[in-house]
Formats: sequence, C-alpha cells, structure tokens
Amino acid sequence: MLKRKIDNILIEWKKRTDKKPLIVKGARQVGKTMSIRHFAEQHYSHVVEINFALQSHYRSIFDDGYEVDNIVKNITLINPQQTFVPGETLIFFDELQACPDCATSLKAFKTDGRYDVICSGSLMGVYYQQIESNSVGYKEDFVMHSMDFEEFLWACGYDNSLVEDLYRHMQEVKPLSALMMQRLTALFRDYMVLGGMPEVVNKFVTQGNFGGILQLQQQLLLDYEEDITKYAVGMEKAKVLAVYRHISTFLARENKRFQVTKLVANARNRQYLGAVEWLDSAGIVNICYCLHELSLPLKGNYDSKLYKVYYRDTGMLIASLDEEAQDDLRSNKNFSTYKGAIYENIVADMLVKQGYNLYYYRNERSSLEMDFFVRSANHLWPVEVKANNTASASLKKLTDPSHQKPGTDIKHGIKLCAANIGFNGQFYTFPYFLTFLLKRWLREQE
Repeated sequence: MLKRKIDNILIEWKKRTDKKPLIVKGARQVGKTMSIRHFAEQHYSHVVEINFALQSHYRSIFDDGYEVDNIVKNITLINPQQTFVPGETLIFFDELQACPDCATSLKAFKTDGRYDVICSGSLMGVYYQQIESNSVGYKEDFVMHSMDFEEFLWACGYDNSLVEDLYRHMQEVKPLSALMMQRLTALFRDYMVLGGMPEVVNKFVTQGNFGGILQLQQQLLLDYEEDITKYAVGMEKAKVLAVYRHISTFLARENKRFQVTKLVANARNRQYLGAVEWLDSAGIVNICYCLHELSLPLKGNYDSKLYKVYYRDTGMLIASLDEEAQDDLRSNKNFSTYKGAIYENIVADMLVKQGYNLYYYRNERSSLEMDFFVRSANHLWPVEVKANNTASASLKKLTDPSHQKPGTDIKHGIKLCAANIGFNGQFYTFPYFLTFLLKRWLREQE
C-alpha cells in the first residue's frame, strides 16, 4: 500500500467531533478508492462500501427518501450482511458521479450523526453543480492529485528525514553534497518519466524498471478519451477532444501558448475556452493564465484569453509524445526536448499540488517574459524554469533593484534548473526537484 498525504487528512477528519460527510474528488486513477479503503480498514469496525458505477442496483436506496433510517433499511434489504453500528461504521459511497442524488442524503447523514460518510468520485464525471446545490453546508471537499515528488520518495523507501534535510539546505541556502545532487536528480528523472499515477509508480517500484510503464500510461490516455466521450455534452465533446489531443503540440512551440486558431481554421478563443475549462475541472490539465501586469493580487489580474495548457501529470505528457521523442528521452535522458516543455510541465504540476494557481507573463513590447509567478504574503516572485544554468535577461531585469519602481511587489526571484542551491543577491537558484518545497519555504521567507 503506497503511503499518501491523504492518509493523515482522513485521520484528522475522523477525529473531529462535529465532522461533515467528506467528498474526495480527483481525476481517474489518482488513488482515491484505494486510500479511502485502506483508511476504512484501519480505523472502523464496520465498513459499508457501495460503488454506484459497478453496483447500479444500489442507486435505488434513495427511492424512499433521504432519511438515514430509510437508506440503511434499503441497503440491508439488498445485502442483509451489511452491519451498521453507530459510532463504529463508515459508509463509503464510491463513484458518486454515477448517482449524483446521493449528495442530497449528506444533509440527513450530517444531522443524524450516527455514521461517518465518505464519498468519492472522478472529477471527469462529477456533475458538481448539481451535487453542490444538493449538499451545500453539509459536506467537506478534498481534491486529490496524483502522487507528488515527496510521495514518490516515500514509495522509493525514503522517509521524512530526507525531506527535512533538503528543506534545511533551502533555509540555509546551503548547496547539497555531490552525492545528494546526483541521487535526487536521478530520482527526479525517474519521477518525470513515470508521473504520479499510483498504479504506474507501484509497478515501477515493485519491478525496479520501466518495463510495461509506457503501455500503462498510454492506456490511461485512452481511458481519459473514453471518459471525455462519455461525459462531455453535445458539441462540446468534439472541442474537448480536439484540445486534449493537441496539448503536447502547443507545448512544443516556442511560446507554448494555446491558440485555437492553430487548432481549427477561423475558430475563436471563446468557442473553445469552455472545452479547456472542462478539462481543467476534470483534473486532466492545468491552465496557466497570462498576467495583465506584474502586481498583486494575482486573482483577477490576468487575461482569460491568453493561456498555456499543461498536463496535470507529466508522465501523461511524456506518454503522449511521438515515438522519436520517446526514444530520445528514454535512451538519451534528453529532458530538454520539446523546447523545455517537460520541465515547465512538471514545475506547473508541482506548484498546483501545493495549492498555487498558475500565472505567467509575456510582454512583446518590452520583451519581458516569465514562466510562472507565485506569491508569498507580501511579495510577487518570478519563477524561471531553465534547461541550463543560465538566467534570462527577464529574470535579471525583474529582480534588479535599479530597474524596480518604488512600491514594487517583486523583491527576489527563483530560478529552477539542473544546478545546486545558491543566491546571487537577486534570485535564488534551486534544483528542479526542490520545487515541491517552495510554498513552505516562501512562507518562512516572510
């Protein structure tokens, strides 16, 4: 059983005396069901698990209304072996998207309080507006992602002492030893190829090699297409598929901006924005918007018509590449292929998994551009992702005190590359693999 960060979140949820039913959302195959099932087995005497997709006959348990006693009666009518003991029973409703009306019962379960309830559903299929309207105020939400780099390190046998050691080096701006750089870089390259899908990671860790990994990833890509066909509505279906199939094409371009005019002749951006947002809501992609100006706050300070689209899971990006790029990447470890798109994609994924929204900046007139911007409490931080150890003119200019206007929100910057930890007075340099600790580090910088 792979250790996941949701494990502790579920334990803390169980400890609350006034807990609400929990909805765990996430993309297909990120490990929701396995994590909840493992938690249930460890912490409850009785577990009632119902999968509305595989056990469609259970959708009728709400036919007599949403009172808890009626629901329990109908469950035991279908399966008399199910046991309900107040205070000792977890009811796990899986594949919630196959029975959105289940959400209406959450108010009754919260008010009744005898049984703990967890629901799980794929974002691809959760009709969340309907669910939200049916359970507002009587549920908690948690969005689960594929495994981040820290969870990958756990899967490879490392414990928290390594993470804390890495963080201390960041705090002290102290370069890592040659051995640590070599080992962590090798692990991070494995993580880039694999991504964070638990089945993929588990197969790699179990067998110790990449045999069969690409086939697993490509099947996941096909499964996503199948779900798009199943859940996208009407004319949007073709648009969603068109966007989904061309993500890597646009990431291969120099500026990586998604342009619908290159997708379909005479297409307008507003016609496809809904398709892009659908994929984002489904947990398949991350959208990175272009900032209007370099100032806080970030929300509301961006152009919704200018954006980049990244895969949520970098393993899926690599699996989507053509055979020639696959051979180059796997044989020569050439992660700089696709004009740095792989490094940008994984940094975007690591930022999102820490809770950041994604923003970039590009100004044709001033030739200023920056891959990402994140914020701390009081400052705006440019984040540059480099395939080499050089810094762009933009990063140097943005962090140069002589070029900054009075009251500017930018103080220092961050460069992520294949180099050791350092600081030159303007920007900090960190190896790519430390990106997962950035939010924690930035909090303490204030």
